[in-house]
Amino acid sequence: MAADLVVLVRHGATEWSASGRHTGRTDIPLDDEGRARAKALGERLRHYEFSLVLTSPLVRARDTCALAGLGDRAEVEPDLVEWDYGEYEGKTTREIRATRPGWTVFNGGVVNGETVEEVGARADRVIARLERVDGTVALFSHGHMLRILAARWLGLPAVDGRLLALDPATLSLLGYEHETRVVQRWNA
Repeated sequence: MAADLVVLVRHGATEWSASGRHTGRTDIPLDDEGRARAKALGERLRHYEFSLVLTSPLVRARDTCALAGLGDRAEVEPDLVEWDYGEYEGKTTREIRATRPGWTVFNGGVVNGETVEEVGARADRVIARLERVDGTVALFSHGHMLRILAARWLGLPAVDGRLLALDPATLSLLGYEHETRVVQRWNA
């Protein structure tokens, strides 16, 4: 028994995501564009029969799920919460690079937040849960968390999530080719 298809849904845009600010645990609502695009996801998701729908506890993911028409079926999964950026919460990459040239969240870490490995461990727990579910699963979550989850799905180190760009209000599909875990579609 294992989920045969995992539909990853990144939440819609927020004021902070639009401005490039690291939005981890701050509970920022969707902006107007984010709400409109989340609603539009419902049309794309209606073609799937979901055995399980999981969402991050943060309002931007829960609202995306609800606006896409799956909120009444969703279970909150605490491990789908975004990376804890610690002291970098609310800052842009440019602001951080003013004191740490060349920094990225994947190669430079954060101060007083989670390590990439800790986020990867949360992704592994979600994947372990998916291994106990038959059918198709939807996960509503956040950019960095979903990128890391996809890397771990493929058996790659969590840091390799850096290779997978992910826009707001997009769908990505994880599945299998024979018994091998694969990315079937990304950032669509």
